[in-house]
Amino acid sequence: MEQLNNSLAARMADRFRGFLPVIVDVETGGFDAERDALLEIAAVTIGMDQEGNLYPHPVVSTHVEPFQGANIEPRALEITGIDPDNPLRGALEERAALDHIFQAVRLAVKQNECQRAILVGHNAAFDLGFLNAAVRRVGHKRNPFHPFSCFDTATLSGLAYGQTVLSKAVLAAGYTFDSREAHSAVYDAERTALLFCRIINRLRTLEVLELERVGSMLPE
Repeated sequence: MEQLNNSLAARMADRFRGFLPVIVDVETGGFDAERDALLEIAAVTIGMDQEGNLYPHPVVSTHVEPFQGANIEPRALEITGIDPDNPLRGALEERAALDHIFQAVRLAVKQNECQRAILVGHNAAFDLGFLNAAVRRVGHKRNPFHPFSCFDTATLSGLAYGQTVLSKAVLAAGYTFDSREAHSAVYDAERTALLFCRIINRLRTLEVLELERVGSMLPE
């Protein structure tokens, strides 16, 4: 019979039905994925230790050159602190930026014997929308991410801690959150990765305790 509950799986390839969770955060020139610029992207792949607990790998990131004709709202730059015209940003064109991120993700998918990556984000539809829009613009044919499925830590942290704002959810999970670093794709991706791992590991711990409790109630 097919194993349906994989929450205690000992291999990443089995834990999420062949998907590798990858935390993604983007900083942009607005809210419209088709019209507004993608300015920064960061990704954190996830590993699994011998006890089946998840942990984040180091972040991979790059600044991104706005595509031709892209809109950038001044208010968005005030929030992120990004100066698109700063030559020290070391920004890559969209195709090269995607290649940089996707190469690391494909390697992690292969190493974990998974079939595909699944995007994890805080309000993940926003990040996935901008990622997919960039993929379409450059005609990228090797996108390792599922095109519409995702894990949303806003939903997960609402369930686990009763918090949906990233900073409050991270604090509720027992980590620090520096508001001065917020709205950097790197920092937000790293904090979101810690949050995601803490929630999934907490679920695993609770499931183990529940199994032990039920087992102790059974007659010998």
